[in-house]
Amino acid sequence: MEGFARKRTVVIVGGGIAGAQLANSIEQIADVILIDPKEYFEIPWANLRSRVEPAFAERSVINHKEYLKYGMVIVSNAVDVTDQGVVTAEGRRVPYDYLVIATGHPYTTIRVRRDRLEKFQEDNQKILCSSSIMIVGGGATGVELAGEIAVDFPDKKLTLVHRGPRLLPFIGHKASAKALEWLKSKNVKVLLEQSIDVESISESDREFQTSAGEIVRADSYFLCVGKPIGSAWLRDSILKEYLDRNGRLMVDENFRVGGLSNIFAIGDITDIPELKQGLTAQRHAMILAKNLKMLVKGVKECKLVRYKPSQPQAWISLGRRDAVVQFSFLTVSGFVPGMFRSRDLFIGRMRKSLGLE
Repeated sequence: MEGFARKRTVVIVGGGIAGAQLANSIEQIADVILIDPKEYFEIPWANLRSRVEPAFAERSVINHKEYLKYGMVIVSNAVDVTDQGVVTAEGRRVPYDYLVIATGHPYTTIRVRRDRLEKFQEDNQKILCSSSIMIVGGGATGVELAGEIAVDFPDKKLTLVHRGPRLLPFIGHKASAKALEWLKSKNVKVLLEQSIDVESISESDREFQTSAGEIVRADSYFLCVGKPIGSAWLRDSILKEYLDRNGRLMVDENFRVGGLSNIFAIGDITDIPELKQGLTAQRHAMILAKNLKMLVKGVKECKLVRYKPSQPQAWISLGRRDAVVQFSFLTVSGFVPGMFRSRDLFIGRMRKSLGLE
């Protein structure tokens, strides 16, 4: 039809914070295709609360089609990228005008929302049936899980094992010390500079030996160790030369991969030197959304918004009421930051940003 302009096709690989936010933001101005191995989007920092309160996941685990009214969702793993399109595990080739990689850190392999909710029920039963629990890993996930269990189940004997000299190594010493002090006040036993050989343990084990020879007795355990970057599928693709030694994609100030005109990356998979966290991934998505809207309208390159790495800011929930927050110039802990973070874990804000109640 004369005068009809075809909408540009934007393929987004990865349905986490960055990918979901971007897809929702641009679906009315482009043909959006979201490729994700799950049929749902999960607010990742809420899954620890969901283990002690499974009903919490009803609002934090969201089918992609619930917030994507016009976009297409392909539930599959992406296995390759070519000049012509993205290739899925089934061999389907998905063409694009613009491609966005947002595969971040894969944190679950569960494909269906219903099964994910059932997994939270199983984890909750594991906690309920255990009088003693070991948590392996003292990053944000391990500390927050310990906090959730300690507050909701104060009768449980908790042991947190962490290989580093301090908890939360990605933030400052003061915030780390405040988190440790809080955990100890809740009778959580914290073993620093010790590790567990996670490859040699099983669910039936009740005794675990640390690298220092200390014996931890626990009815159950949770592994809260770091997940690899979701870039293995790119190692033999046209983007392989743009992966750094840590497996992150090298991007410029417009999130372009290697300066390529139509391929972008956002979220944890980028090599931008900043804390990798949900709020940062949202910023990436919102800025790239603005730029893609301009690009599809033919706006000049010089008008694109340039991204500046965010100032260090980290929020760590400590149960339902307390939190530790670190800004670039200040560290605050206790009830006041907990009022903003820990009560609903920003779930309402995240849902609102996706157009949901």
